[in-house]
Amino acid sequence: MSHSPLLLQLIIILGTARLLGAILKFFGQPLVIGEMVAGLALGPAVFGALSPDLHAAVFARSSLPELDALSQLGLVLFMFIVGAGLRLPSGARGQLKAAGWIGVLAVLIPIALGLAIAIPLHPQLAPPGVPLTTFALYMGVAVSITAFPVMARILKDRGETHTTVGRLALTSAAVADVISWVVLALVVIMAGTGKDMSHLWRLLGGVALLLVVLFKIVRPAVAWMLSKYATDGRPAGALLAVLLMGTFASAYTTAAIDVHPVFGAFLFGACLPRDDRLLHSLIERIEHVSILVLMPVFFALAGLNTTPDAFVGAGPGAMLLILAVSVGGKLLGGSIGARIAGQPWRPALAVGSLMNARGLMELIVIKVGLDAGIISRPLFTMLLVMAIVTTMMTGPLLNIFLRPGRSAQSAASVRER
Repeated sequence: MSHSPLLLQLIIILGTARLLGAILKFFGQPLVIGEMVAGLALGPAVFGALSPDLHAAVFARSSLPELDALSQLGLVLFMFIVGAGLRLPSGARGQLKAAGWIGVLAVLIPIALGLAIAIPLHPQLAPPGVPLTTFALYMGVAVSITAFPVMARILKDRGETHTTVGRLALTSAAVADVISWVVLALVVIMAGTGKDMSHLWRLLGGVALLLVVLFKIVRPAVAWMLSKYATDGRPAGALLAVLLMGTFASAYTTAAIDVHPVFGAFLFGACLPRDDRLLHSLIERIEHVSILVLMPVFFALAGLNTTPDAFVGAGPGAMLLILAVSVGGKLLGGSIGARIAGQPWRPALAVGSLMNARGLMELIVIKVGLDAGIISRPLFTMLLVMAIVTTMMTGPLLNIFLRPGRSAQSAASVRER
C-alpha cells in the first residue's frame, strides 16, 4: 500500500519545533525563535549536511508540494488574523505623533541603508534578469520590517506592555509595518510587471478596486451579519465559514492579479469590524491551529529553501553587511525617533532595540520575495539567519538599555493608575 510522507514530515517538523522552542524559551527567547531555528535545522544546511540520504528520503522534492499547500494555508490564515487584529495599542492615541517619528525613521533609515548595500550585493545575489531598482527597493524593505506580534509577545513576557517604552514601541511598530507592507506590495507589483507600465496600472487598479469592495461593501455586510447572527461577537459555524471563504476569496483575488495572496488575506482581516469579542473568537478558533500546526510547516519549508552555498566565497562578508545594516538601521532609526519624541537616551535605545525584532513577519517578507523571483536562495538564507539573529538580540539589548527593576516598577505604576 502506498503512503504519503506528509504525516511523517509533520511529526518531525512539529516535534523539532516544540523541542527547540522549549530549549530556547529556557534561555528567555520567544517560542517563535525556536520554531524558526527548527526550520533552519531541518534544511539542507544542517539536517541535509549531517545525513544527506535520510534528508532526501524524508523531504523528497516530489513531496514538497503537499507541504507547500499546508504552508500557504497557514500563512493565509495567520495574515487574516494579523489584519483582524490591526488596531492601535491601548492608550496609543496620545502617542501618535511620537510613534510617527519613530515608525517613519525606523523604516526610512533602514530602507536608505538597504538601498546602499544593494549596489554591491546585486551582482552576486540577485537572480538573473532582476533589475537593480527592484532588487534595491526589496532589500530596503527586507531590512526595515518590524515584527509587531513578536514584539508584543516579548513585552508581555517581560511585563512591559503598559510601560511608556512598551506602548511607544508597539504603536511605532504598527506605523512602521503599514509603511513597509505598502512599499513591499509596490515592489512585488513592480517585479511582476517588469517594464510594462500598463500592466502596473492594471494591478494598482485591481488592488484599489479590491479595497473599495472590502471596505465599502464587505465590511458593512459582515457588520450586519454579526449584529444579526452573532450578537455575542462569536460567529457560529456557518458565519465562520463565510469569513473563511471571504479570506480565501480575497487571497485568491490578489494572487490572480499577480500580487501575493498574503496581501489579500491581510486586507480581508483588516476590513472586518473592530470588535474585540470577534478577534478573541477568531484567535481561539483559527490562530491556535495556524500557529501550533501550520506555521511550523511554513518555517520548515523556509528552511528547505535555504542553501549552504550562501556561506561560501564572499557569502560571510555579505551576511555580516546585511546584519550590520539591519541592526544599525533599526537601532539608529528607532532611537533617533524616540529622542525627537522627547525620550531619554536609554529608553530611546530600548525602543530602537524593540524595533529590531523581526521574527515571523520577516520570514513572510522573504518568502514573498523568493516566490516573486526577486531574491536568490543564497540571499533568502542570509535574510532568514538575519531574522533569527536580530530577534534573538531583542531581549539581551533590552536588559542592557533598561535598568533592572525600572520597567517592572513603571508597569506597576501604570496598572495602579
